Amino acid sequence: MKGLLFDLNSSEKKIFEIVSDAAQKLNYPVYAIGGYVRDKLIGRPSKDIDIVCVGDAITLAHEVAASFRPIPQVNFFQRFGTAMIRHRDLDIEFVGARKESYLEDSRKPNVIPGSLQDDQLRRDFSINAISISLNKENFGELVDPFEGLQDLNKKIIRTHNDPDITFSDDPLRMMRAIRFSSQLDYDIDDTTWKGIVNNKDRIRIVSKERISNELEKIILSPIPSHGFKLLFQSGILPIIFPEFCLLHGVEHQEGKSHKDNFYHTLQVVDNLAMKTNNLWLLWSAILHDIAKPQTKKYIPGIGWTFHGHEALGAAMVPRIFKQMRLPLDHKMKYVQKLVRLHLRPIALTQEEITDSALRRLLFEAGEDLDDLLLLCEADITSKNPDKVKKYLENYNIVRQKLQEVEENDRIKNWQPPITGEQIMEILKLKPSPQIGIIKNAIKDAILEGEIPNDYNSAYEFMISKAVELGIITSPEKG
Repeated sequence: MKGLLFDLNSSEKKIFEIVSDAAQKLNYPVYAIGGYVRDKLIGRPSKDIDIVCVGDAITLAHEVAASFRPIPQVNFFQRFGTAMIRHRDLDIEFVGARKESYLEDSRKPNVIPGSLQDDQLRRDFSINAISISLNKENFGELVDPFEGLQDLNKKIIRTHNDPDITFSDDPLRMMRAIRFSSQLDYDIDDTTWKGIVNNKDRIRIVSKERISNELEKIILSPIPSHGFKLLFQSGILPIIFPEFCLLHGVEHQEGKSHKDNFYHTLQVVDNLAMKTNNLWLLWSAILHDIAKPQTKKYIPGIGWTFHGHEALGAAMVPRIFKQMRLPLDHKMKYVQKLVRLHLRPIALTQEEITDSALRRLLFEAGEDLDDLLLLCEADITSKNPDKVKKYLENYNIVRQKLQEVEENDRIKNWQPPITGEQIMEILKLKPSPQIGIIKNAIKDAILEGEIPNDYNSAYEFMISKAVELGIITSPEKG
């Protein structure tokens, strides 16, 4: 392994030796390339190894797989000439060296076989074009034709081709540049940045799925606001996420103004990112104030209000998820719930806390209560340290009281002590709206503390409610 400019663990060394032996047997020049090499050079963990060969990548992948124990499955794509195998905790992808050309209305390239130099030339940024030889004659030698190592040392994202061509050919590379800048805390080279700004409208030809995939990587970067600010400044964010951009700006009336909800939201996301890598909780932070532009109102003598923004924001979540091709399943419902409830714990810190209000929050938040409280704590963006301290102390009080109520009443993940089926059986009813009325009345009585959360109490309440509704004439006849 002499000549390597970075350390490899024993598993990686063994993999590279196996790839080298297999390539020599097939007489294919072979190299590790791309993100793996970049990340090893800067000491960043990587779970993916990209291998490029001047030859048939699928044949090489099968040859390599045969040397592993147990022999892994080779997943290959004949049309693209690529293959992947998983060995322990590493994904190893094989691709044949190639040249690419693009049509103006598509980011899908026309591909023909090429040399290593052709393959390095087609890559997006200098730091992703560095390769390391796995050939016996110069094993471990870096091949860096575009000074990518120098850019790594300078912490710069730079296209080694004309950025107008790079970004026009594949507009998703603009978001990749911003994503790498956000993930690595690197600056974008001035010429490269101008290329992004000049070609921002080309992002429209990229599928929503690919855009959302890059956006989520930005959301999961150490400081998400870094990437969002670059997306906004470049003009890409208004194209891909116009609802979010409506949060930007401040209005003044009668000497009163509101905060800039765009930068407030980014601060909330950054605060949360320091505590969690839960993507959907971070999406909740992004969308928690999304309806403030639509609910903004100035009331003389009071100031700016955003009444109902949490309810309208929750109603907007499905449409935003659909247009961004995000999953329309339990993940969406989770985000919707947190957006809808994000003011509830705040309200509890500002008033006398009743057990009834705590029960209702426990019931509605359920197993997501801890995430909701994390979101609410992240929502504290005051520059006044005394205010921040006071809010956090109040939240600790709320947490403690919620725990006490839950221990007594078992409301979290609550299931009704009497089901709708039991109501129909006991009262001899057919399916009807009356079942839902009684069921909800039992739930409300428990949450308000009128009856204990147990079967006998719920049974007695059900009978009295049935009498009140005229379903039965007396408890005895029930």
